[in-house]
Amino acid sequence: MIPVLFAVVLTFFLSHLNVESQELKAYQIFDKEGQKASFTQLTAQSAQNEVILFGELHNNPIVHWLQLELSRELYDKTDGKLIMGLEMFESDNQLLIDEYFAGLITERNFRAEVRLWSNYQTDIKPLLDYALEHEIKLVATNIPRRYASLVNREGFKGLEGLSAEALRYVAPLPVPYDPELPGYKAMLEMGGMPGHTSENFPKAQAIKDATMAHFILENLAPGHTFIHFHGTYHSDNYEGIVWYLQENDYQQSILTISSVEQEQLESLDEENHGVGDFIIAVPQSMTKTH
Repeated sequence: MIPVLFAVVLTFFLSHLNVESQELKAYQIFDKEGQKASFTQLTAQSAQNEVILFGELHNNPIVHWLQLELSRELYDKTDGKLIMGLEMFESDNQLLIDEYFAGLITERNFRAEVRLWSNYQTDIKPLLDYALEHEIKLVATNIPRRYASLVNREGFKGLEGLSAEALRYVAPLPVPYDPELPGYKAMLEMGGMPGHTSENFPKAQAIKDATMAHFILENLAPGHTFIHFHGTYHSDNYEGIVWYLQENDYQQSILTISSVEQEQLESLDEENHGVGDFIIAVPQSMTKTH
């Protein structure tokens, strides 16, 4: 009888262990020291800062979902005093956003005239819809891509030929630039990218960072929290947008969130320590939205 009972217990234990081992985590949040953190901790600390820079993996559904959930939490915690900014909308499209939010143009007209990213429907529209529903100011912060291309061809000097009207959509000239920042230096060292490794390539990245920082600063409001969504490389290691905010003498609190892919989620890979105040790790096998 005892051997039979033991066999039953052992079978149950092994089957339970097998079920446990098959449970999959979609993400794990870590702090900058690599300690596990919770979404509640992320939300609480985000609410204590004036600017939150949320770096995303553009094609990752989990990161986009967390962006929406964090926006919901911040809206509640700030009593609606929330401003949202997106790299995915270029500064010369601000009028279209404002007109759409005011009900002056239809969604059909909006979508036809704004330069939408390929993942707009799945990843970006939920944020826009939440802002629209709750009357949250939504800011188009990115430089128009034609001007970023101009910098990639001619450097910052190319911007000097723009009209006064065009310059309204770009960070004020002259644009400060530090080619020794590790992120920009790494771009020059990237291989396998013919036509993109000239000294102007990181400048094209810098003008995006500078312009996003500029429009964040232009749209800050007393007592409000500004959350900005962008590719994680625009704020990783406290460079990019962070550097330009500080260059503009911004002295208030900034919290950065980075997103990374890892083979495992039990611990933060060494190379990902310190890339942000919080790091969202997702499995490398996660499905992509585009």
